[in-house]
Amino acid sequence: MRTLSIASTGMLAQQTNVDVISNNIANMNTTGFKRQRAAFQDLLYQQETRAGSSTDSSGTAKIPTGIQIGSGVKTGSVYRITEQGAPNQTSNRYDVAIQGRGYFQMRLPSGETGYTRDGSFQLSDQGELVTADGNAVEPGITIPADAVDVSISKTGLVQIKVAGAAEMQTVGQLQLATFINEAGLEAQGGNVFTETSASGTATIAAPGDPGFGTTMQGFVEASNVNPVSEITALITAQRAYEMNSRVVKTADEMLATSSQMR
Repeated sequence: MRTLSIASTGMLAQQTNVDVISNNIANMNTTGFKRQRAAFQDLLYQQETRAGSSTDSSGTAKIPTGIQIGSGVKTGSVYRITEQGAPNQTSNRYDVAIQGRGYFQMRLPSGETGYTRDGSFQLSDQGELVTADGNAVEPGITIPADAVDVSISKTGLVQIKVAGAAEMQTVGQLQLATFINEAGLEAQGGNVFTETSASGTATIAAPGDPGFGTTMQGFVEASNVNPVSEITALITAQRAYEMNSRVVKTADEMLATSSQMR
C-alpha cells in the first residue's frame, strides 16, 4: 500500500510549511525582514499503463489517458517575497530606510561584502558609520567628532554641520546594490545577505539612480509580514497536516482489516 508513504510526504511538506510561516510570524517586528513562502512539487509517478499505448495488433487503438499513480509531494523551494515594508519613523538621525529597490553594503568580519535592508546605523568609537553589529557601512563614511548635525539626502549624500561653519560639508555618499534575482541571495542571519551565483553580481549605484530606491533619514523599514495572512496560512497548513494524518489512520485501518481476513 503506497498510501502510508504518500501521506507521510504530505505531513513532512506541511511541517516545512508551518516552519516557514512560524519564522515569518517570529520576525514580524524585525527591521527590513522579508517574508517567505514554501512552494511544493509532486513526486515521480508510477506508470501502471502508459498513455498512448496500443491496445490492438494494428496499433490504431490507443489508450487515451493511461494510469499514473503519484508518490507524494516534496518541498520545491522556500522563496523570499521582496515586497516593500512600511517606513517607521524613529527620529534617529543615523537611521536610514530604503524606499524602493536596493540593499545597503557592509564589510563583514570575513572580509566579504554583506547586504542588508536594515538601516539602523550607529557610530563606532572612531566615528565610522556602522550597523548594529558593528560592521562598517560601505563605502566608508566617518562623522567628525565636532559635527553638530548630520543630514542624509534622498540620494544618499551625507553632509555634516560643524560649529562655526555657515555651510554643510559633504563627508560621504551612501550607495545601494541591486541584483537580477534578489530571491537568490543567501541569508546569513542578523539581517545580512550574501551574494550567490543564483542572485547574480551586485550592481552598485547611488540612491535615486534609475532602477534604484531612495533613502529616508530618520526612518527604518518595517517587516513586510502581514499577521492576518500569516495566521490564515497557518490554519490552512494545520488543516492540510490533519488531513494527511487522517489518511495515515485510514490506511492503518485498511491494513488491519486485511490482516484479519480469514
